[in-house]
Amino acid sequence: MTSAPLTLAPGRTADGTALLTATGEIDMSNSRRLADALDHLTGHVVVDLTGVEYLDSAGLNVLFARAERIELIADALLRPLLTVSGLADLVPVRRPAPDGR
Repeated sequence: MTSAPLTLAPGRTADGTALLTATGEIDMSNSRRLADALDHLTGHVVVDLTGVEYLDSAGLNVLFARAERIELIADALLRPLLTVSGLADLVPVRRPAPDGR
């Protein structure tokens, strides 16, 4: 079984807030890319994880370290992990909109 490569796409939400859309798998082999992408964006950042199939502790650590400036969008696959890890207690976690955004 091969892992899905991580892709990161910066953008903006409808209100102009920085948006980082991640797809694939986030693990120790690529979590530094996620950290660099988040550090490149200024201010509050919405991180869309709806396309993420796997998130390990290295990826969680990146998100925890930036908890004061991020908001997450996550579907049913990742929501339990975000809750059990305690990250959902520190950052807002939204469900994806019906149109997938």
